[in-house]
Amino acid sequence: MRTQQTRSRPMKPPRRFGARTVATLLGIRFAYRFGSRLAPGRTVAHAARVFQTPLPSSRERAMHALTTMTARREAVDVDGEQIATYVWGDPTTQPYILLAHGWSSLGLRWETWAAQLLAKGWAAVAFDQPAHGHSGGDLCTLPDFVRTVTAIGRHYGDAEGVIAHSLGGAAVALSLEDGWTAKRVVLIAPAADPEAATSRFARFVRLAQHLRPSLHDTLAARTGVQIGDLHIRNHVPNRTQPALIVHDFFDRDVPVEEGELYTSLWPGSILLKTRRLGHRRIVDDECVQAAALAFLSGVDFGGGGEAAA
Repeated sequence: MRTQQTRSRPMKPPRRFGARTVATLLGIRFAYRFGSRLAPGRTVAHAARVFQTPLPSSRERAMHALTTMTARREAVDVDGEQIATYVWGDPTTQPYILLAHGWSSLGLRWETWAAQLLAKGWAAVAFDQPAHGHSGGDLCTLPDFVRTVTAIGRHYGDAEGVIAHSLGGAAVALSLEDGWTAKRVVLIAPAADPEAATSRFARFVRLAQHLRPSLHDTLAARTGVQIGDLHIRNHVPNRTQPALIVHDFFDRDVPVEEGELYTSLWPGSILLKTRRLGHRRIVDDECVQAAALAFLSGVDFGGGGEAAA
């Protein structure tokens, strides 16, 4: 198995939470700690809503990004919800790259990639997931991500390639071949195991772990999808596209083991490991972008295995 490494960057200090956010979190933790014992039903219902509600920063950043965006803004109706899309170039006449953001992010976070994609002769399409950015809706979770990626892929047609980050990576992996496809796939810090995600969430908000099955049932009641069906092991082994998985050793949001799981299950895929880029800065790293564009251009990375940039 081959190993490559990307250059290391100095680690930035962790992002700081505002006083209001910290106070809200402390209040939730206090309520969940006691509610898990005294009022489990109400506590699970509240936790399910929190779990499915993106941070308000997604909408705030989207409003700010409109002032500098270079994309053409469009909209696609997905099951009665207006999904905002952002288009660079002309995907009706050019091969295009589909760009899928992660949790509490937004489509215009891919703006820095657009010029590079256009220089390669590709168009690009990004979009805001439900309850994110400029799209409609209040709640969103992985089945909504999958449904939206599928609808956008069908609307704009088969893609030359797809680049996806975090929860968007899981959504792409699950939605491929459901009425749309892409020739090559780049997944950056992709989530793999939704039950592991609810476990991390429960620890963070102090929801009792024994209530997680009830949380899963509440989520499934809204989406119609059982959480066990969303694990990538049920989907990725059937994928045939060349895939590049990029993950950082020090990712605190989605552990690198989840990226490794993709490579073990996706036939012929390549894992590119970085250092000191974390979960978010990895998307904008110049070396990661260069590797992704080279891969989408068909550069031979030497077959399946593990690499590091």
